[in-house]
Amino acid sequence: MCGIAGWYDRELDLRDAGNILDEMSKTLERRGPDSSGEYVEASVALLHRRLAVIDVEKGQQPMTKSFGRKKCTIVYNGELYNTAQLRKELEERGMEFTTKSDTEVVLGAYLYWGEYFISRLNGIFAFAVWDHNEKELFMARDRIGVKPFFFYRYDSGMIFGSELKAILKNPLVKARVGERGLMELFLIGPGRTQGQAVFEGIEELLPGEYAIYNGRKIVRKRYFELHAHEFEDDAKESVIHVRELLRDSIESQLVSDVPLFTFLSGGLDSSIISYVACEHNKRKGLPPVDTYSVDYRDNNRYFEKSLFQPTPDSEFIGIMQEAVGSVHHSVTIDNYDLYTALTDAVDARDLPGMVDVDSSLLLFCRKIKEDFTVGLSGECADELFGGYPWYHNAEILFEDTFPWSRSLDIRRSVLKDGLLPKGEEYVRQRYLDTCRHTEKLRTDSRLDSRMREMFSLNFYWFMQCLLDRKDRMSMYSGLEVRVPFCDYRIVDYAYNMPWKIKSLGGREKGILRAAFRGLLPDSIIDRKKSPYPKTHNPLYFELCANKVREILSDSSSPLRDLIDSEGVTAIIESPEKISSPWYGQLMRAPQILAYIIQLDYWFRKYHVTVI
Repeated sequence: MCGIAGWYDRELDLRDAGNILDEMSKTLERRGPDSSGEYVEASVALLHRRLAVIDVEKGQQPMTKSFGRKKCTIVYNGELYNTAQLRKELEERGMEFTTKSDTEVVLGAYLYWGEYFISRLNGIFAFAVWDHNEKELFMARDRIGVKPFFFYRYDSGMIFGSELKAILKNPLVKARVGERGLMELFLIGPGRTQGQAVFEGIEELLPGEYAIYNGRKIVRKRYFELHAHEFEDDAKESVIHVRELLRDSIESQLVSDVPLFTFLSGGLDSSIISYVACEHNKRKGLPPVDTYSVDYRDNNRYFEKSLFQPTPDSEFIGIMQEAVGSVHHSVTIDNYDLYTALTDAVDARDLPGMVDVDSSLLLFCRKIKEDFTVGLSGECADELFGGYPWYHNAEILFEDTFPWSRSLDIRRSVLKDGLLPKGEEYVRQRYLDTCRHTEKLRTDSRLDSRMREMFSLNFYWFMQCLLDRKDRMSMYSGLEVRVPFCDYRIVDYAYNMPWKIKSLGGREKGILRAAFRGLLPDSIIDRKKSPYPKTHNPLYFELCANKVREILSDSSSPLRDLIDSEGVTAIIESPEKISSPWYGQLMRAPQILAYIIQLDYWFRKYHVTVI
């Protein structure tokens, strides 16, 4: 995995822009701490920061390759899981390779097939190819949106990067936020409308999209979307097929030239991945897999079960570790460290985010990086296979709104009166656009029709927020994390699976439970869904409350014209009155205060101007 950035300008001579290019590249050093590279000519500059995983010695970038009369240079961030198949196919057509890297295979595929090669790739990636002959940039992002790609267009050119910070380092780009950006921050955040980057003028390639830019115009095309088709398998066949798809996806993502680990929470998703990885190593005669879990200091003293978090992970991790024979490591996070890392998490994401869920993952990844560079994680199973409570509560399921943020009341209570008057209309339109874009079949029942909408809402919104979190927090720590559930074949199969099969046994993720029944311990298979762990220690709330009091009393705070002091104070004084989460399942009073802390820091750090 890596960090990429670039600049194309048809009027400037970028060979004279060395200082700017250096500053842009430095912002991505944490994504690629192993080496850096650049390709610069008069009109184009391509920058790369490398985290070496495959072909450590020879896979340097930017990489240039010729075939026939064509010559191209690439900067690439990602992992290609069908590298061997594509390499063989290209070699049979006369192409030679000088490295083992997937980067060269991606570049070779572009040279041979042109823009339509993108549909042949199976992996997680974001990259840009400079076509020396056509003087065009070809840019692409993986089908699911695991890897980021932002860009900024202006009259004579374009600037792009893996992260917003790289683009903002260019003096042509200003950190400005308009009404739409404020609505994203206060009424949708930490979620984000796909394609929008909050900062004025900065856009994002959509999941499953590529673009061609010639210095004057950009042509954008979708090569992957959710499409409805008849589901032909019965329940028994579905169980077998889900098991086969997941095995294939997980095993294909175990390829690495450096040691690899898996996350293990004791939940169903991470247990499936850890089981398959451990079985794979046993068959190959490889050492046992290392697994990692996270918890918070003194959490056992303060844990309170809820609808969303019925049991702590600690009860189940030992069961699973013993069953698969992994080498397990438990990381304990201090609550003060969790609080102080809230600002580090903003530095990583370049935006306010999922607060302590972000900062804890950042600290977790930082600890793992001491011993490992590559890991596998269970993100996205809940979105694809109906793991969240809002899939199973009919009142929430058919409520005509985003299920993870059903009301804007708590958000309005912290905003000054009269601010963002079009906010409700904006959020409502984002919801409706997603539902209307959802492809259905005329034969769908009312329930299956709504489940397709719920799938789209989760896939294009909630899941993207989690993938954004995973990429930024892990890569900020120089750690590559792969997400096997995000294989596009699994996504397509799950989208078209009828709810009665997906929820076999009347359970959340029933099909997954059935697929691995008899392979995992029954206690793991039957465990009720539990989300990523959060701290229950009152110290964390106290730290956040004290900091927010400072912000409210600070006349220089950039939030002074945006937030309502009385509304925020009410949350501090009566946290128990928060009846529904701000976002997701666990974002209640402590996390709302933490979000305000992140907002204040973000406005200051990025010198954001409200326009």
